[in-house]
Amino acid sequence: MRDVHPFLVLSPRSFNERTSLVIGLPMTTAEYNADNPFAVAVGPAKGRKAAKTSYVLCHQPKSFDWRMRAARAHPMRRLPDIRFAEVCGILNQIIQIK
Repeated sequence: MRDVHPFLVLSPRSFNERTSLVIGLPMTTAEYNADNPFAVAVGPAKGRKAAKTSYVLCHQPKSFDWRMRAARAHPMRRLPDIRFAEVCGILNQIIQIK
């Protein structure tokens, strides 16, 4: 993924602050993800892409140094609990953490 993309952070704040790393899942507005069984639609995008749907890509877990990249909080701030549970359920099917 090029450019700046939103990212659903899964790692706890204490870990993120201590290590400068975040672990999570990228988000995109690419419309072909509507048919992707590993992408969860989480609502309308914010900002200039407001007419598009945002998708969390559950099959692409990543980590990066948020301080080095000067990451900041997304305007959405937090997913609704039901969407977060759906994302975690799909991720768990892939990596099978008990």
